[in-house]
Amino acid sequence: MSKHWTLDDIPWDAFDATKVDPDLLRIAKAASMVERNANDYAIYLCNIFHDDSEFQEAARTWAQEEEQHGEALRRWAELADSSFDFKKSFRRFTDGFQIPVESLLSVRGSRTGELISRCVVEVGTSSYYSALADASEEPVLKAICRNIAGDEFRHYKLFYTHMKRYYPKDRLNVLKRLRIALGRIIESEDDELSFAYFCANDEREPYVRKKSSAEYLQRAYRHYRLRHLERAVAMTMKAATIRLSDRNVQRLAKGAHRLLRWRLRRIAA
Repeated sequence: MSKHWTLDDIPWDAFDATKVDPDLLRIAKAASMVERNANDYAIYLCNIFHDDSEFQEAARTWAQEEEQHGEALRRWAELADSSFDFKKSFRRFTDGFQIPVESLLSVRGSRTGELISRCVVEVGTSSYYSALADASEEPVLKAICRNIAGDEFRHYKLFYTHMKRYYPKDRLNVLKRLRIALGRIIESEDDELSFAYFCANDEREPYVRKKSSAEYLQRAYRHYRLRHLERAVAMTMKAATIRLSDRNVQRLAKGAHRLLRWRLRRIAA
């Protein structure tokens, strides 16, 4: 197995302040806090899989890599904006957004459902960071996002491998699997990212979820291209163990792309 990248592998000396996109900076700040908060998710997962030491070890390693993502994005954001106070913003974020770490049962109803959901999260993050890497002209952010995207693809494979272990036990029918996958996609617009965006960028204003969500989504969605969505659709359907032809994957991706364009127009209006 190849050695996992570290912060020392990032070409920090190549940072070019003239190529920093202010909108990318704002969403990178938000992402740094969400990624840095991964340990709470690991605690939750270890509680759900309390009798599965193999998965618990994998979940803890996953969380460490996610936290490194947060540290890399934090360091870049501080280079791009010396006024960014990560510790203060992160404290506000974790005080205001908490997940049910003490729960012993998955909010998805089963362990298979939980792992399908985790796969979908990794689908979202891998496509998101791929899109940001393609969009950024600043070389350090581009390198960070490419490294993170590669990790998220591996994390998808990790959760998918464990999902296949539990699938025969839980025997979720196709409608339940699809409902979990689509439900988690819808949740990608929940409070976590909009609140993180607010804590990172608008600390002097009161939190208005609709406003922060619109500002975040407008800056994030515009970077997705059809190629990002084609891979995302294929990975999501695979996580739900639904086989589609390449043509149907392309059709769904085109539909998703039109939906994103429509959402952007609605947000702008």
